[in-house]
Amino acid sequence: MKIEKAKQLTARKFKRMTGVSRKTFDFMVDVVKADEKKKKKSGRRPKLIIEDQILMVIQYWREYRTYYHIGLDWGLS
Repeated sequence: MKIEKAKQLTARKFKRMTGVSRKTFDFMVDVVKADEKKKKKSGRRPKLIIEDQILMVIQYWREYRTYYHIGLDWGLS
């Protein structure tokens, strides 16, 4: 589930899906974005926006799915 669909969930369903509140999720996004600004821009651009990257990591941590199956769900190889 990408961030567009996750934003439509109620606060309770969002926490049930991710294990964190929206406030915590937004804080995580802010931390990662601040770290990204420090990096030198080289290489290709990521296929997923930061919010989707964090959702994907949370999915990995909560469900212990393999990278292969997560990649299939997110359209990555």
